[in-house]
Amino acid sequence: MSMYPEEMVLPMREELTSIGFRELRTPTEVDAVLGKANGSVLVVVNSICGCAAGKARPGVALALQHSVRPGLLTTVFAGQDQEATARARTYFSQFEPSSPSIGLMRDGQAVFMLERHQIEGRMAEEIASDLIQAFDRFCAPQGAAVGS
Repeated sequence: MSMYPEEMVLPMREELTSIGFRELRTPTEVDAVLGKANGSVLVVVNSICGCAAGKARPGVALALQHSVRPGLLTTVFAGQDQEATARARTYFSQFEPSSPSIGLMRDGQAVFMLERHQIEGRMAEEIASDLIQAFDRFCAPQGAAVGS
């Protein structure tokens, strides 16, 4: 059961899918992707709230302009695809559930999370900066020497 009519949230979904995100709408889809993922995977817990619209999604879009980025971009929509969101959160169980939030996995392990309290009250550019630092740290090809 979703909280809002699909036609209302479709533009919010498309803001991410139009830049290469794969939407995971069921627990089965979440497990098929996150449960078997090698390399780096970005997981955006999308939300209808204003801080998702004005900060999280624009911050993600800015960060993805960086030369180093996750190999796989995924998203679940809190309040809309509730079972998928709950399943995705099990992969980040060391963090309190929040939406919006932006998590990064590497080789099946959660390695980074921007929680709602780290998104609210900040500019999209600041969020992008945090994500770029995480991309540089966790998404660089393994075995690649930095600065060489």
